[in-house]
Amino acid sequence: MADGYSRSPKLLKGALVELSEPFLGPVPNIIVFQYNPETLSRTLSPWRPPVEKEADLAASNTAQPFDPGETFTITLELDATDALEEGNPIATLTGVADRIAALEMLLYPVDDKGSPLGKALGSLGGLSQYVPRGRVPVVLFVWGPGRIVPVRLTSFSVDELAFSPTLYPLQAKVTVGLEVLTAESFEKPGKVLSTSEKMAVAAYRYTRGQKELLARINLANSVESVLGMLPF
Repeated sequence: MADGYSRSPKLLKGALVELSEPFLGPVPNIIVFQYNPETLSRTLSPWRPPVEKEADLAASNTAQPFDPGETFTITLELDATDALEEGNPIATLTGVADRIAALEMLLYPVDDKGSPLGKALGSLGGLSQYVPRGRVPVVLFVWGPGRIVPVRLTSFSVDELAFSPTLYPLQAKVTVGLEVLTAESFEKPGKVLSTSEKMAVAAYRYTRGQKELLARINLANSVESVLGMLPF
């Protein structure tokens, strides 16, 4: 007789977390993946000197003053079917359009009012008609405890697969390209880091530390094999 207890581990879900000023009041823009992507593509690109400095570094082919660049490509599947069966009012009204919009907002610049919505409300309130455009928000890509890195969205495409009577998408596939931001992306001489930037740097260094730890574990596993290969 089943007692309701399962030894199956709880599946962690990936997420994208905006670190900029509050997205809407005190609520940050946190996007938890409905389903974890089946595949995650990664590319690492070693640092190369600018063309004008290649001759100066030609004698040192091992020069690598910065961490390699890293990019991810993931495809997120969104489906409102279960929520519709449960009578979720948001899904009934907008399907998965709200989740797509939350992802899209990661591409928009954040101004000094905290969000494009804040800018619109400010103009309605009779404030300055011109607000300088800010920078795109810093986003954390969270993929379990071993990979939490600050990223910038570099590409974004959506395939909408089904629609409600009001033409909101009920299913969609969103393919996102992410560029990892290293500590050097934030730490500049004389620059005072904001709270979100400090969090981004801490996350990057934490994940790099995880890589170094895993590399040491692999070394420990390989010692016996390496010793067997030595001629002495």
